[in-house]
Amino acid sequence: MSAPDYGNLIDAEVWAFIDKSNAAYPEDAVDASIDEQRAFYDACCAQFHAGYPAGVTATDREIAGVPVRDYTPANAKDHTTLIYIHGGGFVVGGLDSHDDICAEIADRCKLPLRAIDYRLCPENPYPADLADCLAVFDATDGPVVLIGDSAGGNLCAGLSHVRRADRILGQVLIYPGLGGDLTQGSYQTHAFAPLLTLADVEFYKGIRGPVVGDIGAYSPLKASDFTDLPQTVAIAAECDPLADDAHAYAAAITAAGGQAQSWTDAGLVHSWLRARHMSEKAGVAFDRVCSAIAGMAYKAEV
Repeated sequence: MSAPDYGNLIDAEVWAFIDKSNAAYPEDAVDASIDEQRAFYDACCAQFHAGYPAGVTATDREIAGVPVRDYTPANAKDHTTLIYIHGGGFVVGGLDSHDDICAEIADRCKLPLRAIDYRLCPENPYPADLADCLAVFDATDGPVVLIGDSAGGNLCAGLSHVRRADRILGQVLIYPGLGGDLTQGSYQTHAFAPLLTLADVEFYKGIRGPVVGDIGAYSPLKASDFTDLPQTVAIAAECDPLADDAHAYAAAITAAGGQAQSWTDAGLVHSWLRARHMSEKAGVAFDRVCSAIAGMAYKAEV
């Protein structure tokens, strides 16, 4: 199997994002201590923070003992709540790492958004992360659209697996890791992709802890039942070992009679959300994300 030609697949703007990310978050970060990994990640995210759109406010509080950040855009409509679950391999990230991303999604969709600061591994192995997300969901009134990137996409799909379509109008999963076969497909083709390698995926999988209970809540692609899941949009980045998971998950839902679609954003890499203001491709991809979220959320008006 020949290695992808990332020099041609990835344009200069995305390479600039990759270089800027690597300067703050070393490519061998998984070899560092957990505290060092978190410091690297926080510094990386902070340098891309774009501030809040005009009129967006945020309030930190706890729900069911879980820290959350509630975003309210100007002229917000309150018939649907967006719930954002951040990525970071279940190990890094929090309310600050995706702060501006959440603020912009709330502003674009003109809807309140709630970000969840779930417990991280290895101090809190699975199912602590999913339990926190379920607790916040259960305490959030009314219809909801779930949004998650990377590990957060896994947690969205795990939540949907447990609660099915109950009040969930839809879920938008951005370069999610859903438990695909690490020996095949994109995991092998893009094993040495920029910003996320197969070795990184294996590290995060190992540190999360073993499966407890229903395998479908832990690895949504391994579920035995894909019926009654909410409408789903699963989005792959072309240059990402996780790319095939998005398509396999959407296909499984469709085969079970549900509504799902997936697509690949060409020339983009894992974590491209932070590149949306420095890459035209990432900006266009972010527009599609926001359109997908709004399309699901405003069903509540019908």
